Order: sequence, then structure tokens, then C-alpha cells
Amino acid sequence: MYAIIRTGGKQYRVSEGETIYVERLSAPLGEKVTLGEVLLVGGDKGTQVGSPLIAKAQVAATVVDVGREHKVRVFKYKKRKHYRRTKGHRQDYTALRIDSISL
Repeated sequence: MYAIIRTGGKQYRVSEGETIYVERLSAPLGEKVTLGEVLLVGGDKGTQVGSPLIAKAQVAATVVDVGREHKVRVFKYKKRKHYRRTKGHRQDYTALRIDSISL
């Protein structure tokens, strides 16, 4: 069974036992979280599509890691004007292990 969920403005295809990396959630390490924005559920019995969400569908997950991604360098310049700017960005993330998908 798999599901398509929405969190942090992005959509993820998840199945049980999988680990996904989502944008930072305000949940501590080891806590169980419930993701309620389920857009689609598919499996052996067919596919259910929400409009836009499936009512009463939930995905249960456990927080297994919290951290920051690798640094991304942002470099802007204008030729022949001696204009150069460098900035860096590290995105926070939360790693979730998918425990169950329920309808």
C-alpha cells in the first residue's frame, strides 16, 4: 500500500517502512507524528483519489532524525562591474519513518 501526502508545501509518495526527508517539523526526536493531508491511497484493492484530500485518511510516522542539509552556495555577479556576492543556505529537515497508512 502506498500514499501520496502533502507536508511543507511538497508532495511525497510514501509506503510503510520507508524513510523520507521533509522540511523541518516542530517534533522532537522519537515522537510519533500524524500526517493528515493524504491526497491519494493506492494498493492491491485499487486506488482512492481525494478531492483534494481523502477524509479520515492518515499516515503515522516516527521522527528518526533532525538535522540540516549540506550547504548550498549562492553566487551573484555582474560582468565588468566588479559586483560579486556570495551567500550560503542550509535547509533544516526532519527524517520520518512511515509506520502505517490508514483509511
